Parts: sequence; C-alpha cells; structure tokens
Amino acid sequence: MPTLSLKTDRRTQLVEVTAQVQKVVASSGVATGICCLYVPHTTAAITINECADPNVAEDLEGALDRLIPATGPYRHSEGNSDSHLKAVLVGGSQIIHVEGGKLMLGRWQGVFFCEFDGPRERKLQVKVVNEAGLRTVAIDTDLR
Repeated sequence: MPTLSLKTDRRTQLVEVTAQVQKVVASSGVATGICCLYVPHTTAAITINECADPNVAEDLEGALDRLIPATGPYRHSEGNSDSHLKAVLVGGSQIIHVEGGKLMLGRWQGVFFCEFDGPRERKLQVKVVNEAGLRTVAIDTDLR
C-alpha cells in the first residue's frame, strides 16, 4: 500500500497533501473508484477543506488550539491529551471519489494532513480501489 511520509514543523499544523495524493491516484491506473486515506497515528488526522487561501488552514489550527488548549485538567500524563482530543474530532480517515483518474474534489477543496503533536515524522496511507473492486448495494430509501 502506498504510504506518504511527512515531516511536520509545528505542534499544530495542517499540511496540504492534495498533489501527493493525486500522484498516487494517477500512478495507480485507477480511472473510476475511490481513494481511501488513513492516518495510523493517535495524535494526527486527515481532513478536506479549502486550499485556495492558506489563511483557512491557519484559522483552523488556531481555532482547534483555542477549543482544546494544550493545558487543562487532563488525566493522561504524557502532555499530549489535547492532541488526542483534536485527532478524534477531526478524524483519522477520508474517502474521496475518483473519476477519470482524478480526485473528485470541489473547486476550492484540498486534502490536509493534520498534525496535533509535532513536530514529528508521520505517515499517511493511501489505498486506491477501482470500480470493479467496489460492490454496489441497493438501499431502500423509503424512510416512512
């Protein structure tokens, strides 16, 4: 499975990885399917948000730091309780549709690796599954 290696510079940092993920998708040869992204760390996450303006990522970093401060009445003794909480809120995986060999992101969307306990060296696992590998299930949408 392709794994991207990342090196972060700050304790809280959103790193745009859209181009690297797209490169994996392109090299997979999958034209139609899904791209599964997974972060195998308990103090990091992955998200999709606006990438056109870098201030958005900085605003998100600041907002998460204000919502969940580094110091608090935490019971975990390693000094990174806030990092675990942020990772749970943001989430450790994302699935993106692939069409024409490209990630089906919106006009302003990008993929961000979210570091909450840096600086560190991190991994992002990328799995691209073609349409033939997906099973379509009929779902009754009548919710009456």
